[in-house]
Amino acid sequence: MPKFTWDGGRAEIGKTFGRIARDADQAGLSSLWVMDHFFQIFGAPEGEMLEAYTALGYAAALTERITLGTLVTGVTYRHPGLLIKTVTTLDVLSGGRACLGIGAAWNEEEHRGLGVPYPPTAERFERLEETLQIAHRMWDGDESPFEGKYYRLERPLNHPPAVNRPKILIGGGGEKKTLRLLARYGDAGNLFDGPDPAVIPHKLAVLRGHCEAVGRDYAQIHKTVLSNLFLTRDGAAEGSQTPEQAVERLARLGELGVDEVIVNSRVVSRPGVFDLFAEVADGLAGVVPAGR
Repeated sequence: MPKFTWDGGRAEIGKTFGRIARDADQAGLSSLWVMDHFFQIFGAPEGEMLEAYTALGYAAALTERITLGTLVTGVTYRHPGLLIKTVTTLDVLSGGRACLGIGAAWNEEEHRGLGVPYPPTAERFERLEETLQIAHRMWDGDESPFEGKYYRLERPLNHPPAVNRPKILIGGGGEKKTLRLLARYGDAGNLFDGPDPAVIPHKLAVLRGHCEAVGRDYAQIHKTVLSNLFLTRDGAAEGSQTPEQAVERLARLGELGVDEVIVNSRVVSRPGVFDLFAEVADGLAGVVPAGR
């Protein structure tokens, strides 16, 4: 859910968001994601944008099965020790359903707007690597001091520990840095479903090479793709697809080696839309190879 501008205005945002979360959970979708931004990035920055982890905590109280995560947290937004504590708290309160989605950050406008330091690109990636190292330490229960170039943690205590160790999803397809960090530290990666069908196989091949370089089993990494999905029963609305058409399109991503498709829908707040999503999920279960 990248946008929170729905019918009813601000007074209804909480109710609508809660209903969407419950409907997604009850429809059997595997995961629920919100953007982690301070300003809206689709349209005017003044558009409605909720703080991500507060929103996910609210969703945790209203759902039972669905995994909860950000797509993705900018590494510069929160001190890494506090970020890991935050995600751990979400995991504990949700009964083990939290995922840490993280990336190097890019939106300079919102950083400057709220007074958050915005380092150069190279430094952001260095901070990302240190944050990933800290996440592994804290979720391993290692309380020994951490001395990095940018962060110093005297005692990275993290109690209560996570119910289920949260998976780390690293967003982006940068071939020299992002995919290298994914191979070394990540449990999952996220790519974009763009117009060129050759991009995803290429990115996955680059990831495989990075895995080989560090001795990591490529099959251990959960490959996700972010796509758009506008479902209607008859597919008559411009840009829409029927559930059957969506199954055919998304199954092709599975054939490319994608394990999970995360979708954004412009009609996500429309009552009944998750009945169609459930049909797509059921249809994919019949065509995607076991284990995907």
